[in-house]
Amino acid sequence: MNKKVQLQDLGNKDYKDTWDFQEELFKEIVDIKVQNRREETAIATPNYFLYVEHPHVYTLGKSGDISNLLLSEKQLEAKGATFHKINRGGDITYHGPGQIVGYPILDLENFFTDIHKYLRFLEEAIILTLAEYGLHGTRSEGETGVWFDVGTPFARKICAMGVRASRWVTMHGFALNVNADLGYFDNIIPCGIKGKAVTSMHVELNRNLDEQEVKEKILKHFQNLFEAEIV
Repeated sequence: MNKKVQLQDLGNKDYKDTWDFQEELFKEIVDIKVQNRREETAIATPNYFLYVEHPHVYTLGKSGDISNLLLSEKQLEAKGATFHKINRGGDITYHGPGQIVGYPILDLENFFTDIHKYLRFLEEAIILTLAEYGLHGTRSEGETGVWFDVGTPFARKICAMGVRASRWVTMHGFALNVNADLGYFDNIIPCGIKGKAVTSMHVELNRNLDEQEVKEKILKHFQNLFEAEIV
């Protein structure tokens, strides 16, 4: 089992270009696994962790409802945003500047073969990171991601998650609102969940955050939870 995870920070990168890159890495891992099974070889599969910040974009998961996007094509253009229907789970979400997006592309057979455990570990990495800033993030039953004040009228989501997995290889991941402009969420019904707000670390703490510092904290907790070695 290869527990090394190759970190790549892509900086600010177009959503579709990043998606294509994810697909390349995903296919590389799957192809090795297919070869190992067909030829009875034991070539180690690589793992990747991509950090990226996207220009304004809305993405809709494969089971999502297009009616949760509240903008026309012309309105999208006016806001300088794009839209993509994609192959992850979950409904609609927004990505943009000030948001930390993480895409772990892992062969879970290097770690554990349990997709629910995988999602819970991603959530836990965010919950532990928020705790370092004095913020109490929690899970909301039946709703993937990280929230504040679940079960109250003030429930609000700070981190969205949506993944795809095939042959135990993952792609897509999480989006943590750090210094993001939350006004862009007004143009969708986030994750298809009506009546619940979205927040950011900036709003909760009333100050701008050092995004590089937040990234390092997430990685630390990811590494500990997955017993991985970041390279």
